[in-house]
Amino acid sequence: MAMVGLFWIAQGDVYVGAKPSGLAPGVRLTPEGVLGLGEGQSGLRLWEDVSALTVADVPVKSLMRRAGAVKDLAVGTVLMLAQPMGPGPAEDAPAVMTVRVESSDGVHELAAHVAAASYSRAEVALSRALLARLTEGAATMSTTLTAMAEWGRTWEGGTPRGAQREKLLREWAA
Repeated sequence: MAMVGLFWIAQGDVYVGAKPSGLAPGVRLTPEGVLGLGEGQSGLRLWEDVSALTVADVPVKSLMRRAGAVKDLAVGTVLMLAQPMGPGPAEDAPAVMTVRVESSDGVHELAAHVAAASYSRAEVALSRALLARLTEGAATMSTTLTAMAEWGRTWEGGTPRGAQREKLLREWAA
């Protein structure tokens, strides 16, 4: 399994955001359509009905975000020393992004946990372009998803480095 842009690819499965477990929210891209997973958002939107696929609330790397992370690390360390039990479960919850699926019956908003603390602007832009490409038609969607799934089946490492992730996103969006 590996993260490439906003996508989590595990064997042949492609997710927007992190792969969910249990009742956690998630979004899986299947050859049939966009599948909402988790409590309160199950349902399949067929590709033939999907006219747009966008994502919002994505944490983007910035100087302020880095400064905030350093501050959070310092505060967390002090709290951990003061409270050896560590943070509670609510503090461990990952951020959530919104996946908007526009279809013939309206706009549907699905939640998906982010797979990284923040993403580079380039990866977000390339991921958004790739999501838009998936709605261009059945042949494009099938070819693109097949390429992503095949890469996931053959990739044996962890998450690739930034330059390789961007290269993959460009290839898949072309």
